[in-house]
Amino acid sequence: MQIYLPIAEVSVSVFLLLGLGGLVGILSGMFGVGGGFLLTPLLFFIGIPPAVAVATGANQIVASSISGVLAHFKRKTVDLQMGTVLLIGGLIGAAFGIYLFNLLKSLGQVDLLVTLCYVVFLGIIGALMFIESVRAILRSRRPGAVPIRRRHNWVHNLPFKMKFRTSGLYISVIPPILVGVLVGILAAIMGVGGGFIMVPAMIYLLGMPTKVVIGTSLFQIIFVTGFTTLLHATTNQTVDMPLAVLLLIGGVVGAQFGTHIGLKLKAEQLRVLLALLVLVVCGKLALDLLLQPSELYSLGKVGS
Repeated sequence: MQIYLPIAEVSVSVFLLLGLGGLVGILSGMFGVGGGFLLTPLLFFIGIPPAVAVATGANQIVASSISGVLAHFKRKTVDLQMGTVLLIGGLIGAAFGIYLFNLLKSLGQVDLLVTLCYVVFLGIIGALMFIESVRAILRSRRPGAVPIRRRHNWVHNLPFKMKFRTSGLYISVIPPILVGVLVGILAAIMGVGGGFIMVPAMIYLLGMPTKVVIGTSLFQIIFVTGFTTLLHATTNQTVDMPLAVLLLIGGVVGAQFGTHIGLKLKAEQLRVLLALLVLVVCGKLALDLLLQPSELYSLGKVGS
């Protein structure tokens, strides 16, 4: 059964969209990620224009993040102070990202920008994740060697310090704001929540306890992606509601299956699988750039 997507201006199978949402939901349940950095490229592959994929994909992130953060509120693992500081930076970054997005869209370069961002970030994140996962597997075979993470670094020497009671930190607000700005820009340009950047930064840069990182990240993501979606809808009119609803339905169902699958696999195995998946998607996007040039490079084609 086909459905016409008015904003994307394409007809796509309803079952394909439900299946795509379900697949991303399964991955979310298995790996504990929002799935935006995988959902948006997958939408590219089925013919959804990048501008529409970026704006619409954020809707699913908002919904899944709300569900997740409610569970963390019950466990009291959300640092509202840190989340608010990250949010300030995130809103600033999102506004700048939308401005850059609109500027490049007016120049006809936004599709290329989005794809290049995905190739670069997925390539870096996938490679780092794969290396870290392999090291974790090797460490698990040598239980005597337990790495100790240093709690203090150059971040703790910066000015404008603030006490974050839930995280047990007394650090400058400058690094959290900068992290938030970066994530906001990524949310606007790539249609992602930015958790794959924010979570490592909160743990290794800010020194936050792992137990409060996920909930705090989700708290910030809700508002930044919601703000980004609103800006895209009002300035670009690129949010396709039928597409968003079908993806959301599939994602909710798929997440339930993914959670059960994830419980049967070891954490190290899950991270390796996710890293490989990210690298495969990155490779496909890179090949598309090389083998399927956009109209910008085909203006002089014979017979055009």
